[in-house]
Formats: sequence, structure tokens, C-alpha cells
Amino acid sequence: MFRKRGLVLLMLSVVIAAAAAWVANNYLQSRLAAGGGKARTVTVLASAMRLPYGTKLEARHVKTLDFPEDLLPPGAIRDFKEVDGKIIKGEVLEGEILLKDRIAGSGSGSTFAALVAPNKRAVSVRVNDVIGVAGFLMPGNFVDVLGTRVETGMSRRAITETIIHMVKVLAVDQTAAADKNEPVVVRAVTLELDPKDAEVLVKWEEEGTIQLALRNPSDTLVAEEPPPAPAPAPAPPPVVRRPARAPVDEGSNVTLIRGTKVENTRARG
Repeated sequence: MFRKRGLVLLMLSVVIAAAAAWVANNYLQSRLAAGGGKARTVTVLASAMRLPYGTKLEARHVKTLDFPEDLLPPGAIRDFKEVDGKIIKGEVLEGEILLKDRIAGSGSGSTFAALVAPNKRAVSVRVNDVIGVAGFLMPGNFVDVLGTRVETGMSRRAITETIIHMVKVLAVDQTAAADKNEPVVVRAVTLELDPKDAEVLVKWEEEGTIQLALRNPSDTLVAEEPPPAPAPAPAPPPVVRRPARAPVDEGSNVTLIRGTKVENTRARG
């Protein structure tokens, strides 16, 4: 009895599943017919692997995807000839569609020059294991630049201040791609600066020493300089106290001389 009941339930579930599939298929067919048939797709380029910042694109780095044309993001690249030999301006994850604003043109000369943003300059500074933040600097990091110099004069006091905020690291030594996370002690770091900050950096290198301070990538605040101390209030003018006039003894005699005439009189208070 129980075996027959189980067999009936099994057959019933099969019938229900077939009916659901038939209904779903009819619904999809009706939707496609209403939309004019199958949705049109186009071929776009996507990354075949994770592409670190500064990667020079080759054929092995990309793959093709069929993507709905009406959902295609602006700037999507469809032909590999458009990106062959160009470099990535920011990290691209595996499977991500390649966009024009994420890729820099190679131009002429070194492809590294394409990493430099418009109106910026690439300036290299010599570092050691201390200045280079113990080798933890990677391309794409942001740092503050601290300058230290010794005052002239008898005191010979050292002054340290943050001379440039939020500087992008373009390369460490001759590496512009952050494909490793292990610290590496380097001899030079290339920073991206505007022309004025580049002049400030070179001047401080000549007049003193510099130190790089690594920033958290989510920290975009610039520390405000403390307000100058208020000028001391002027001292009040000194109060001049004049000695009190000694009282005149009303009982004393005063001699008045007028010409040849001499007169004695009693003084009044």
C-alpha cells in the first residue's frame, strides 16, 4: 500500500514539473515574440585575468564576451587593436569589461609616460629602507612628503613639516605594476606631482632631507595647520602716582616780600 502511494506521488511530481516547464517555456516564447525576437548582443573585450596597475596589454590579457547591446556600458572596447600595447591606469579584476577611461595610450617614447596624469610631472627621489617606508611602498599608493632642515644660527634647531599632501606613487625603482604584496627595499621612488610641488620637493632635497609617510587609501583628508598663536595684548601704560601735597600748617607764619615792603602773615589751609 505504501509502495503504491509513493509511486503515485512520484508520477504526480513528474507531471507537475513538466507542466511548470511547459508554462515557463510558453512565457519566454511570448516575451521574445513581444520584443521582436532574440535580444541583440555585441562582442566586447574583458580581462582574462587580474591586471595590476601599469600592465601593458597583450593578447593573453583579454578575452571576448557576448554582451546585450542595450546594457553595454559607455566606453566599452570591442576591438583589441584599440588597446594593443597600451597600459592600464588602474587595477582591473578578472572578467571586468575593459573601458576606454581605464586605459592610457602608449603615445611615443616610454609607455610609462602615459601613466602621468595631465598637468602632472613624474619626479624620482632617492630613498632607503627608512625613507621608503621599509619597502612597503607600492605603485598606486599615496604618501605625504615631510621635509626636515636645520635652522641657521646659534640654536641649530631642526624643523620638520609636511610639505606636500596626497602624492601618488607612480613607480618603485623601475616597477610600475603592483603585482606583489611583499615589502621590497628600493633605491628610488617616482612620485606624481604638479609643477609647483615638484619645485618644492627638489628644493627641500637640496636644503635638507625628506621622509615619505604612507597614507591609508581611504584617507583623503588633509591635516590642517594649527592656527598661529594670537599676538600678546599690549601692556597697559604704567600708572604714575604723584605724592600727595603735604598739608600746610595753618598756624605757621609766612613772610611776603613785595618790593621793599616786608609783611608777615599767617598761612591758610
